[in-house]
Amino acid sequence: MNALYSTDGHYIHPSILNADFMRIGEELDRIATADAIHADVMDDHFVPNLTFGPSMIEQIVRRSDLPVDAHLMIEDADRRAPAYAEAGASSVTFHLEAAKAPIRLARELRRRNVAVGVGLRPATPVEPLLDVIGEFDMLLIMTVEPGFGGQSFLETMLPKIRRARRAVSEANLEVSIQVDGGVSRETIERCADAGANVFVAGSAIYRAQDAADEIAVLRDLAGQHRHS
Repeated sequence: MNALYSTDGHYIHPSILNADFMRIGEELDRIATADAIHADVMDDHFVPNLTFGPSMIEQIVRRSDLPVDAHLMIEDADRRAPAYAEAGASSVTFHLEAAKAPIRLARELRRRNVAVGVGLRPATPVEPLLDVIGEFDMLLIMTVEPGFGGQSFLETMLPKIRRARRAVSEANLEVSIQVDGGVSRETIERCADAGANVFVAGSAIYRAQDAADEIAVLRDLAGQHRHS
């Protein structure tokens, strides 16, 4: 069982949005000690930025031994998300705001043997999901507005993380809570204390002189906190 499916421990998923795409192979090697690769897929519609599609996921899967966590910031997720499972991603996260039938989509993805995440923009409340959260392996709470790397962490998301963790714990579910946006040495402990156990960090890792050392530091800081 890889970290994407586990709620036991704290996991670091570097975002390659901050990588140098002209040297992507070397950039993947820099994060080889991470738990997974976070690949941000953007379509210039759901968010005002454009990255890549399933073929890039296939290339990353071939190049790295790490599992790939595909974060789909794209419209029409119901139709387009399965292609990322077929491309070899170990986990596929779609946004609740982009799916017409999220539970049906989650089940369709699970039939393709991938972990399934559901993402929420900062302004989207978590409460409508809580009764069906067991349909997902992971809940992604965006701690910045999706679309661009390097944004400042939104402190106002910490209560949202706590509410989600409390609901998951009370229902005795094995659902990971992932945070994405502004995660760094300065913010990761607060996220872990609130109940997150999977952390997406982009600029904090790729701007570090030694990415492997930064991954180790972030993992250690998160591990000092244990959600109940």
